Amino acid sequence: MSILTSRELFLIVLATAIYIVLFIVAVQNSRRKILSLQERLDKARTMQEQYDIKLGEEKIAELERLIKKLGDENSMLRLELEEKKATLDYNNKVAIIENAKRQQAETVIFSSDVYQRLRQCLDTGNRLKHQDWADLTELVDSIYTGLTEKLYSLYPMSEQELHVCLLTKIHMQPKDIATLTAHSKESVATTRSRLHAKVFGKKGSSKDWDDFILSL
Repeated sequence: MSILTSRELFLIVLATAIYIVLFIVAVQNSRRKILSLQERLDKARTMQEQYDIKLGEEKIAELERLIKKLGDENSMLRLELEEKKATLDYNNKVAIIENAKRQQAETVIFSSDVYQRLRQCLDTGNRLKHQDWADLTELVDSIYTGLTEKLYSLYPMSEQELHVCLLTKIHMQPKDIATLTAHSKESVATTRSRLHAKVFGKKGSSKDWDDFILSL
């Protein structure tokens, strides 16, 4: 039975230590990826949640009843309830305004100068200029408050990926998106399905991504 030399023993210990370090790093990286994915999923779900105005009004009415019942008996509790009511009032007003903006969204978009420029580019085969993209981003963000910021918080998109999302949001057809972004229809489809996989951590069709974008 051979006895290990000091050098062989050192190499074994070193290899074991390296293996352990690599294992720990792999576990940590896997954990970070899981946490990052969960964070993206939570953000995506939050973005899709629609504020229930009717439910908010019911809660406000209930708080008003409680405040009236309290009278001046418990000033601290009364102040807390009034604070909650004020928050609900604010949220309801914001939701009402956002709903009104969404209802008028298509009218505003389709009658805008930037949308007309998009149609002209499609008709003539010209590419969009940098200012056109900037104007489109500003228009979409003004109607769907902070949409681009929300998208960037989900995934660090490239310029082309963001452009695809913006055009999807204004109901451009895939073939038109391909023309306006100077990519093939297949490339645009791949971009949309890839974004779905990046954000949701699972395979999805290009339509799945479109449905998500349109729900925001």
